[in-house]
Amino acid sequence: MDGLDPSSIQLIGTAVTPAVMVSGCGILATGLDNQISRITARMRDMVREWRTLPEGHARRALLREEVAIMDRRHAILARAIGFTYAALLSFVVTSLLYLLRRSIAVPEGLPVMSFSLGVGLLGSTAVLALASLRLSRRAITLEGEDLFRDGRPGGPPAP
Repeated sequence: MDGLDPSSIQLIGTAVTPAVMVSGCGILATGLDNQISRITARMRDMVREWRTLPEGHARRALLREEVAIMDRRHAILARAIGFTYAALLSFVVTSLLYLLRRSIAVPEGLPVMSFSLGVGLLGSTAVLALASLRLSRRAITLEGEDLFRDGRPGGPPAP
């Protein structure tokens, strides 16, 4: 690192970090959008199945419970994708604030606050994604209980 001015390295890091975070947010938003799309398609399939079953069929109650779980997951992931886009916007604002510092007086702490807000929003997204995974596991457990009500293949009957 001989011959490199530490302030130049700091400037590069300051300029690149928000751009990397914007890219990461875009990738995260794409993944969340895919999950939301799959949940929507699965909910439609379950409702279609529910409508074909006769009144009083045991599977109708299970499907109703699973659709309720999927609806909660959809709402959680919709909130998560909103936080992700807000974080993306926060990182864009951070970059703009650093660019504006060359032409107008931008308080030193403002870009740091904007960047910190983005990081906090991404942390919230992670918490919501974990909540969605927990609900997903609950829906799979319901299906497994229904499927293996008479016992798992090669194992003792379910309690």
